[in-house]
Amino acid sequence: MTRELDLRHVISPAVRDLIELANLQDFDRVREQVTRLGGCSAPVNLVGWTETRDTKTNTVVRAYATADEPTGRLLTACGNRRASRCASCSRVYAADTYHLVRAGLSGGKNVAETVRTHPRLFVTLTPPSFGPVHNRPTGGGKPRPCRCGEQHDEDAPELGTPLNPRTYDYAGAVLWNAHAGALWARFTLYLRRELAQYLGMTQKALNAAVRVSFAKVAEYQKRGLVHFHAVIRLDGPDGHTSTPPAFATAEALTHAVNEAATRVVLTLNSDAVGDREFGWGEQIDVREITALADGELTDQRVASYIAKYATKSAEGSGTVDRSLVCAPCSGRGQVGGRVRDLCSHCEGTGRAEPFKDLRVQTHIRTMIRTAWTLGGMPEFAHLKLTKWAHMLGFRGHFSTKSRAYSTTLGALRDVRRSWRIAQAEAARERAGHPAPAGDSTLVTDSSWAFLATGYRPGEELLANQTRHEVELARAAKERAKTEGEVWA
Repeated sequence: MTRELDLRHVISPAVRDLIELANLQDFDRVREQVTRLGGCSAPVNLVGWTETRDTKTNTVVRAYATADEPTGRLLTACGNRRASRCASCSRVYAADTYHLVRAGLSGGKNVAETVRTHPRLFVTLTPPSFGPVHNRPTGGGKPRPCRCGEQHDEDAPELGTPLNPRTYDYAGAVLWNAHAGALWARFTLYLRRELAQYLGMTQKALNAAVRVSFAKVAEYQKRGLVHFHAVIRLDGPDGHTSTPPAFATAEALTHAVNEAATRVVLTLNSDAVGDREFGWGEQIDVREITALADGELTDQRVASYIAKYATKSAEGSGTVDRSLVCAPCSGRGQVGGRVRDLCSHCEGTGRAEPFKDLRVQTHIRTMIRTAWTLGGMPEFAHLKLTKWAHMLGFRGHFSTKSRAYSTTLGALRDVRRSWRIAQAEAARERAGHPAPAGDSTLVTDSSWAFLATGYRPGEELLANQTRHEVELARAAKERAKTEGEVWA
């Protein structure tokens, strides 16, 4: 039975709550729930129940209810991919992305190992210039002075900001971000056309003999524009299980990539900002990925590089990682039915917080304001720029792949789910519980409801301890790679 505690002398609310948790009947279960989340920053709190029944014998095989938990709720990981929101869950996403990309380079995860012999390129496509910015130009491996006359440090805050903000094309930069996904889609179409032309074939004949597969990730530059890193691979007509024909070489693919990137143009007709033509920038990097680790770019290095950026978001450029649209009025600035009143939360602006209060550089604030302004124009309504103003106009997925490149994130999650089921089955056998008959039918009924997100103050202290232990384990693992295992 829970004891009555007098905690008036404990000043810290977190410590007071931790003492209350420690005096619950099953504090070990409280710690277990927090620990198994691995340090998740904002777990989802659920209440409800689930019951699995054997219809043949009408017996309950498994049953669970949050009412039996010491705190009356179940904590589950948030699953956020962004490192700025949850470092723990983002590492899981990064690991999944790594295995997805690595499988498409080396095989495994139901992908044929012969893919390492297929032509493979690591391609970087960059945005064009919308005005000169502060940078660190290099020549001969040494940094040179910027156009402003100074030699900036690597972490200088002015890097990526315009030399002359008054002449910088902010509207063009935001609209380019908004069309970056469409540019990539058009690039993949032109890539197949250029490859067919280089090989002297029709596109129909090429599609019957060769399949182009890819995996890409978006990364923000300091100036607030996205660029893409991609693995592009040539397969046979059946995908990774078939070998490409002899004429489908890395040289042919390199030529097609360079030509397609040069030719891709999107035309934007606008009365507000004038007609624009968007394409890729001049800095296009195309490098062959070598097999058997006999070159600069190896399978593991490329997969690690892409996985690292899969968990990043626009905050890498200095912007915020949250939507700026006022939630109560959905950005309209008004609430109500027939008789509409100004939203009391945003005072009619539609913004969740004033732009002037954002802790960002002036350059990023101007891009956000430009995206919001353009989003209010009818001709740009389809771009949803107000919704994605915090992303500086970019609204595409950060990591994507073609269908036949390798496995899927869903398949990797299914493997983890199967492993957990196997662990539960092993626990059932250890406990001596009978197994359902082979001809029985199991039916699961459940009811769940969202309660909240986050920890109790005392649980947050336990989560901090878990994060500390995870970081110590990661550091020890990294040391073991270079120094060897520590002797017992």
